[in-house]
Amino acid sequence: MTTPPKPIKPAKKPAKHKSPSKLQAKKIIEEGAKRVTEDDIKKVHDKADEIKKQFSEGSQLSKYIEEAKLLLGIVNDYWNGSYREIPFFSLAAIVVTLLYVLNPFDLIPDFIPVIGQIDDMAVFGVCLLLITHDLHEYKVWKEAQNKKKK
Repeated sequence: MTTPPKPIKPAKKPAKHKSPSKLQAKKIIEEGAKRVTEDDIKKVHDKADEIKKQFSEGSQLSKYIEEAKLLLGIVNDYWNGSYREIPFFSLAAIVVTLLYVLNPFDLIPDFIPVIGQIDDMAVFGVCLLLITHDLHEYKVWKEAQNKKKK
């Protein structure tokens, strides 16, 4: 009696990388924000130029360049003591988000062509939603500071 041949298994399809859902992105931010320290704030402050490069021309994140500049401005102004009117959660959410964007080995590694920054965009977009009010307050404050200088 011969045994029937084993069926041939189809080749595995390459893993699909999906963008995290808004809920997953929010969880990344909220969980990370609980662990933000002064060292993390300093790291974002010190690596601002590297973070800006993530939003440069040709990057999928380039459409967020103005918002990224504002978020880096908040961190800078907080770090130098000129702006402390932001709730710590919002500052921590910004720090987590910018460190996430800076990290090339996040949920979807950034070196994967085309889709590598999809998760960064999702986390960045959710962060903007979470801090909308505080971002608006900072913009108003910043505009007032710029008028004082003139």
